[in-house]
Amino acid sequence: MHDAEDDDVERIMAQWRRERPDLDPSGMGVFGRISRIAKKNDDVKTAVFAEFGIQRGEFDVLATLRRAGEPYRLNPRQISGSLMVTSGGLTPRLTRLEQAGLVMREADPDDRRGLLVRLTPEGLDLVNRAVEASVSIEHEMLKPFSAEQRERIAELLGLLDRSI
Repeated sequence: MHDAEDDDVERIMAQWRRERPDLDPSGMGVFGRISRIAKKNDDVKTAVFAEFGIQRGEFDVLATLRRAGEPYRLNPRQISGSLMVTSGGLTPRLTRLEQAGLVMREADPDDRRGLLVRLTPEGLDLVNRAVEASVSIEHEMLKPFSAEQRERIAELLGLLDRSI
């Protein structure tokens, strides 16, 4: 844990309080820290997924298929909707994952023009190991907090998320 003297966000807020005492910079404390935490989390996750030979976006595709449950397959529209990416943004991810043997594209038996994307056994194994590593890292980052504190933080962030 850092003390307030080592806290860049606190230093910036103090400077604004000094220079513009008419403004309340408390929002900077919240959003500045959220931004810093998100950046650190992204950097750590990117490194973790690289250990598995995949990029963050590719993990997201694999995780979406894994969360779908057996038989671990969805159509591209369902995947892109879950990831909030366009089909154009999804296609290169699917191509890389297919070339790596982690997913396969197959005809949709319910739609002659449709396509399904399915996890291969190798993809299932990899995503299971990658999500375990990701969850472990998250627990390590949240180690300073009790289970009740983690729940409260998640609750407050959820409230903030829904309010904006």
